[in-house]
Amino acid sequence: MADLSIQVRELDGVSVIEPSGFINAHTVKHFESALEDLVKIGHYNILLNCVKLNYISSAGLGAIMGQIETIRKNGGDIMLSNLRESVFTIFDTLGFTQLYQVFEQEESALSAFASIRRS
Repeated sequence: MADLSIQVRELDGVSVIEPSGFINAHTVKHFESALEDLVKIGHYNILLNCVKLNYISSAGLGAIMGQIETIRKNGGDIMLSNLRESVFTIFDTLGFTQLYQVFEQEESALSAFASIRRS
């Protein structure tokens, strides 16, 4: 079984979560905790940078959906960037590309967050 490691960093008022490896039934609790921890401390602008993410299961997508209502009620959002083709296909097939903004690069997503704060 492949592991999952998660790096969280702050950039320009955005919490960037960078999972590396596989988010599946065995690793989803780690991913879910990272999201929950940010929400608990009031970090509602979250970028999920998927540059090192090899796979995400429906359990991982459920972890994202489990936080989005609270995040959006508090004026924030979750955005996605750097999706590998295989990961993009999973998000797209399940309709997540209609629910979340997807960017090719982290910098573009950070700019989108910045323009939301300015408006």
